[in-house]
Amino acid sequence: MAYELTRKFPRDERFGLTIQFRRAVVSIPANIAEGFGRRTTKELLQSLAVANGSLEEGRYHAFLAYDLGYIEKPQFHAFENQCGSVARLMGGLRRSLQAKIPRTPATSHRSPLTSR
Repeated sequence: MAYELTRKFPRDERFGLTIQFRRAVVSIPANIAEGFGRRTTKELLQSLAVANGSLEEGRYHAFLAYDLGYIEKPQFHAFENQCGSVARLMGGLRRSLQAKIPRTPATSHRSPLTSR
């Protein structure tokens, strides 16, 4: 959807907002794929965190484009709804993965400065 939205951006934004917006949204699934490829739950969770950052960056770029008048209100809301769906899916995957990681009991830690 981001490519469709950015096609109508002004030509002088080609190397500015257009490319930043596209890179942000393309990196979301790319980061998730990279995390799956690393084959550990911990690394996948880290990749999901990076993907979530890219999602929020894409949301910001959409908001900026809307604010600048490059996209119309219905397009902005459609994009925002799609981002919300992606965020919920990633959040569910994150929670599911976190549940698979064994919890270690918290250890009592005393600072060398306070253990007198």
